[in-house]
Amino acid sequence: MTETTPTPDVIAPVEADFQTGRLVTIAGGHAVHDTFTAFLPPLLPRFVEKMSLTNTAAGFLSLFLQIPGLLQPVIGHLADRTTLRWLVVLGPAVTGTAMSVLGWAPTYAVLAFLLLIAGLSVAAFHATAPVAVGYLSGHQLGRGMGFFMVGGELGRTLGPLVVVSVLAIMSLKSMAFLALAGIATSLILHVRLRGVTLHRKGAGDPIPWRTAVRAMRGLMLLLAGLVAVRSMMMMSITIFLPLYLTEEGSSIWLAGAALSIVEAAGIAGAFAGGWISDHIGRKAVLVFGHVAAPIALLLFIASDGAIQIALLPVIGFTLLAIPPVLMAVVQERFPQTRALANGVFLSISFAIRSVAAVAFGAVGDTYGLTTAMLIAAFATFGGLPLVWLLFRNEPADDRR
Repeated sequence: MTETTPTPDVIAPVEADFQTGRLVTIAGGHAVHDTFTAFLPPLLPRFVEKMSLTNTAAGFLSLFLQIPGLLQPVIGHLADRTTLRWLVVLGPAVTGTAMSVLGWAPTYAVLAFLLLIAGLSVAAFHATAPVAVGYLSGHQLGRGMGFFMVGGELGRTLGPLVVVSVLAIMSLKSMAFLALAGIATSLILHVRLRGVTLHRKGAGDPIPWRTAVRAMRGLMLLLAGLVAVRSMMMMSITIFLPLYLTEEGSSIWLAGAALSIVEAAGIAGAFAGGWISDHIGRKAVLVFGHVAAPIALLLFIASDGAIQIALLPVIGFTLLAIPPVLMAVVQERFPQTRALANGVFLSISFAIRSVAAVAFGAVGDTYGLTTAMLIAAFATFGGLPLVWLLFRNEPADDRR
């Protein structure tokens, strides 16, 4: 990296200790926030039926939710210089409201607009909250990222169950009342994080963003490759699993429940992946995830019935053990520009996943969702050489 004058990172106050109370608060906000973003996959069959959408058009709905993530480097750059606490605080309220009123959308264009609003809120929340978690984690960054990811996975576990349960007794329009949960969560975050300043302070001039971005290029290219090779598999499970199962004859309730099983296992995977990587190294966890997850998906495709159900938690655990490790690597490599680096990484991830959602839908339209899933599984193995490149110049203890 380019040599720069260190600038101390401060977050009201900086401590080496793991600040459990504040981390649980942010993780809880993340859980509620991502509960709402998890509404989309189980709703896709409804929108496909209501608006006569193709799988490609359904994939574009995910794109509208993801594409505002491209703004995360800008948000992160600002977060390195000024407090953006309100972006964390307001995230659950704005995202929750936009996602809860999707049922009122009369046309595809209005549906896309609401998803763009939710996507902007998602981008702002995820560009700032993980950086706060990093500062509050002290020397246990992997564990802290695990806490944060557990919140997100808990939300994505509850989201499908919440929405299919509400739709079992109410209409699409009636689920608008769920926005109250997001508003209440924002109020709690405002009270609990009142003393937390989500920005950098200290002596010395901040690093120019162009200099910082140039220093990040090598690492970000490798991380982009890792995200790319596993993005199709991520989309196959987190977006298209309900559609795949309903096409195979499952009910919408069972399809939503299957997604929740995956996400529930992802909670354990996210926490274990981050925590274990603090002790045995980031590289070992990444290698494990890029081998075990695609094997589990291939077995899932080849089986049915009880065996398929048994494989769902394996897929969730191994697939979701990877993200907290990658986020820890980003913040460790760029401690002076954590928010900017986090924003660049997440924007790359959001962009790649958005394209992958559309690509997966297009492959599914042309060759069938089963073939698309097979391609996704084999592509994930391609991450193994990239993991080796990521750590090739690291010492034996590759945790830092």
